[in-house]
Amino acid sequence: MPSFDAVSKVDLQEVDNAVNNTVKEIATRFDFKGSKTEIGLDKKTKVLTVTTESEMRAKAVREMLIGNLVKRKVDTRFMEFGEAKPAGGSLMRMEVKVKEGVDKDTARKITGLIKDSKIKVQAQIMDDMVRVTGKKIDDLQAVMRLLNSSELPTPLQYVNMKS
Repeated sequence: MPSFDAVSKVDLQEVDNAVNNTVKEIATRFDFKGSKTEIGLDKKTKVLTVTTESEMRAKAVREMLIGNLVKRKVDTRFMEFGEAKPAGGSLMRMEVKVKEGVDKDTARKITGLIKDSKIKVQAQIMDDMVRVTGKKIDDLQAVMRLLNSSELPTPLQYVNMKS
């Protein structure tokens, strides 16, 4: 029976490249000259840490990072930006979490969309992904088009397509 998995995974290497491009851009920008602005990516916990001197600079770094993520074709819905908080002295710290996986609410929304569409497929939630099975590949492709056209809070990729 044909099936596919709807997952939400980010390419961490592309995120790392976007962070490196942002670091280079900060080094060359005039308004950041002489500032103590740093960006770090912890690949294990998938958290970006931005440390800078003011909230205005934190917002500027956020905009640069979003621009570089878009250039690297990384969907910005993967990023969860936190508030800039005091970090001791005159520094501000902002954490950016990289979200991966389909959470339970989004998975329920996906299965609800599929059931409401009356396409003859079954959708089941499996940890951080949704498996869709059906008798025809055309039905599965129709489900992919449906999910792509709907407004979901996380970007989806379709993997493990079996016929």
